[in-house]
Amino acid sequence: MKIPLAAFAALALCVVPAGALAQDARYLAGACANCHGTDGHASRDGAIAPLAGMQRAYFIEQMSAFRTGARPATVMHQLSRGFTEEQIFLLADYFSTR
Repeated sequence: MKIPLAAFAALALCVVPAGALAQDARYLAGACANCHGTDGHASRDGAIAPLAGMQRAYFIEQMSAFRTGARPATVMHQLSRGFTEEQIFLLADYFSTR
């Protein structure tokens, strides 16, 4: 039996302490820092999009577009494939609150 990802994510939120999720998300966000800045606060020159404060749904949509190749990119199409859907949801939650 296959469990829908949304149900799995909701279940994970119930059994994993919130502090652990925040710590995991912060660890995952470290992979984004080289280009998007610490906690998603990119430089103000506009060359790379800031992730801090990005709406959760938009973040997930863009990561999906990178993964499928629907949105052109230099490296994001490769990097986005390195994250699971659950990790993308964690990152979306994390960056939306920065």
